[in-house]
Order: sequence, then C-alpha cells, then structure tokens
Amino acid sequence: MTRNLSVQIIDEDTLILINRIVSSLQLNTVQATVIQLSWSGQTYEEIAESSGYSIQHIRDVGYQLWKLLSEFFGEKVTKKNFQSVIMRRLSQYENSENLENSDTGISSKAPPLPVSISDLKSSIHYRETHKRPGGLIPVNSSLYVERPPLEQHCYEEIVIPGSLLRIKAPKQMGKTSLMTRILAHANAHDYYTARLNLSQADRAILANSDKFLRWFCTNVSHQLNLDPQVNNYWDEDLGSKVSCTTYFQGYILQQIQRPLVLALDEVDLMFEFPTVAQDFLPLLRFWYEEANNLEIWQNLRQIVVHSTEIYIPLNLNQSPFNVGVPIKLPEFTLEQVINLAHCYGLNCCTQNQTQKALKLMDMVGGHPYLIGLAFYHLSQGDHNLDRLIQEAATPTGIYGNYLRRHLNTIKENSELETAMKKVVHTSETVDLESITAYKLDSMGLIKIKENQIAPSCKLYRLYFQQHLN
Repeated sequence: MTRNLSVQIIDEDTLILINRIVSSLQLNTVQATVIQLSWSGQTYEEIAESSGYSIQHIRDVGYQLWKLLSEFFGEKVTKKNFQSVIMRRLSQYENSENLENSDTGISSKAPPLPVSISDLKSSIHYRETHKRPGGLIPVNSSLYVERPPLEQHCYEEIVIPGSLLRIKAPKQMGKTSLMTRILAHANAHDYYTARLNLSQADRAILANSDKFLRWFCTNVSHQLNLDPQVNNYWDEDLGSKVSCTTYFQGYILQQIQRPLVLALDEVDLMFEFPTVAQDFLPLLRFWYEEANNLEIWQNLRQIVVHSTEIYIPLNLNQSPFNVGVPIKLPEFTLEQVINLAHCYGLNCCTQNQTQKALKLMDMVGGHPYLIGLAFYHLSQGDHNLDRLIQEAATPTGIYGNYLRRHLNTIKENSELETAMKKVVHTSETVDLESITAYKLDSMGLIKIKENQIAPSCKLYRLYFQQHLN
C-alpha cells in the first residue's frame, strides 16, 4: 500500500492504528478529536472552530497529547511529525498478524474499535462513564465540570510574574484536578512545571527540616531533568533555609531561564509536623515576596493546595496563607450537577428530572465525588434514584465503603469521635475546638461558617448518628 504524508484523509489501516492508540492510552474525547483532525491537516484554530472549544483549550490538549504520544512511542512526537511516526510504526505491522508482539504493546486482541470520529467519541465517552469515579480527573476529560469563572481566573493568575495561588477545599472536591489543568495551561505557555505531593515524603523526612528541604530540592531538580547539585549549595553555617533559597535562585532558576510553576499538593500534611512547617512555609512566602526585589524570582509561580485552614502557630508576616490569590472550591450548583448528569447520559432537562437532581442534592449536597458516584451507578442501571437515596446512609448503599473509611479514621482518634458525635446528635450548630474542627473540615464532614459547625450534608448526619451512638 502506497502512502503519502500529504494525503489529507485517514486510510483504514491508519485509522485502525490510531484507534488502537486511543484505546491503549485511554485518550479522552477532545484528545481523540485533536489527533484525528490534526491528521486531516487542520490547524489548532480550525480544530477549535469545528469542535466548539477555545483555541487555548485546544492548544493545552495538543501539548498534553504530543507529550503522551512521545512517552508511548519512546521518541519525540509533535504536531508536525506525528504522522510520520505513526506511518513508520504502521509499516512495521503491515505483515504482522498480531500487533501484540510490536514494540508499542498495542494488541490486536483488543475489542473492535470505531472507525468514525463520532463513533470514536462515543467509545471514549463510554469508557469514561463506565469507570468508577475517584481520584484525579484527567485533563480535558468530558467528566470534568467547570465552576466558572474559577478556572479562567486561575489561568490568568498563573501567568503573572511571581504569582501564588492557594487552592483550598475538603478532600475529593477536585483540587488536584484543577491544579493539573493549571499546570497544563502553564505547559501550553512553554513554562516549566514541577508537582510535588507531600504525601510522597516519608514521615522521617517530614520530621526533619534539613532532610525535607534537601528532598524538596532534589525532587524539583529531577522533575526538571536537572542533575541534582544539592551538596554543592548546602552550607551548614548558613543553615538549611538559606541553602534551599540559594539552590533555587542560583541553580534551578538560573538553569531553566523560563517561568517555573511549582505545585505543592496536600500541603496540610505538614501541619502534623509543625517544626518543619514553620521552616518551610515561610520560605514560600519569602520567595513570593522576593519577586518584588529580584527579577529572577518572578519566574517562580507557586500553587499551594490544601484541605483545611492552617492550624499551627505561624507568624502572620511569614505565612503563605495570607498572600497571593485564594481559590476556594465550592460545591456544585444545581446547574453543574445537571451538566454532570448529561455527561453520564442522564436526562435532567425536564422539570421532573430537575426535581430528582434536587432530591439527590438534598442528601449529599453538591459534593462532586458523591454526586458523580450516584450518577455512575444510575448510568449503569443497577440503581434507581429512590432506592439509591433510601440506602445512601446504610452499610449496603453505594456510599457504604466511603463512609466506612471515614468512620474508621474517626474512631482512631477519640477527639474526632467525640466531636463528630456532638455535631450529628445536635440539631443546631455547635462549637468545637479549632484544630479538631479543621481536621473534620479537611475530611469534608462538616461545614464551618462564622465559627458555627454542622454536618456537610444529610448523608453524614444520618450515617454517623447510627454508628457513633
């Protein structure tokens, strides 16, 4: 078969390979559209116009797509060369009866794949909606529901020299998914990005300032593909904090010469290690303020992600939690809940269906994970809404495992157990000791408003009333 890279249509063999790549990498609908329309010769502007997305959104998707394909094929893939890469790989398989033995790992034993863009979108959407919710929602997934103008505000702020974003919300509210989209936006602007989840640090590291700051610098270096030079910059006489700052200013920022977006996830884990937190967190504030003094620090943009208010002693003039731009993730509105229902193929357009959405929200509020889990089960046809709500707070309901994990955590801490008992067995709002309240708030179990506390939703009140007698 003769192939010419200037041909603007996708022949059947090539489409099969692309579909297998899509299936193997679990590309989402927008990524699949970009790869198909790019093959047809369309520019990002044309793809944006034909798909209904913004040009910046399509550029973000494209950046992530070529990066993903580069990792997949083990060579650099771009919008300009991806056709030649795929054609070359395809030529290796033409005489092979089983693609499973190819170096891409794509198996011909995969189930039949669609051969049209519309069918391809349906196939990818089917996989997304048939995967149990939980964890990070991939960039540009059709199941990510935006909360305007929050996302756009973050995109605008992260390109400001020396900026700092503080993203706060209880667990499973979408903080990490938002952070990932901000990083993708930064990548599309040709920024460097580094993401550290503090849960990856050993407790022995988190308990020692010097070990933690060295771990921190080494990790950032690795993510930027820089050879760690920590020992060359560490000076015991100057101390760990000054050494860390010198390392960032004199090595990392000097080496990359372009903006770096540093994202720190689960920062509230540090609150359990106040000595280290009192050394490290003021550094973030100091680097933020240094952007006003030294131009090189303007290239550092920070994202700090945490689940609750800070509850360790920290000088207000040294805290990163009272500078920069605060981003507090709200619960879904009714409109956003209905949008997510549509993503799962559930019709909420009629007045009756809207009332059903309100009925679900009466039980779980607008919590993204709890709403998404309900829609997942409803879309599978294994529950109807009335039964789902009736069994919601029981051990056999769809939230049984989720609630049981929270119950175990609470029972491991007598202060949390006593506090949660007080909250769910009192019809009015109650007062709690601040640290205990913040811990329950980080779990998403309570709402704190003007120092008054109540369960986040009816689900928690009903369940914990039964299990915390």
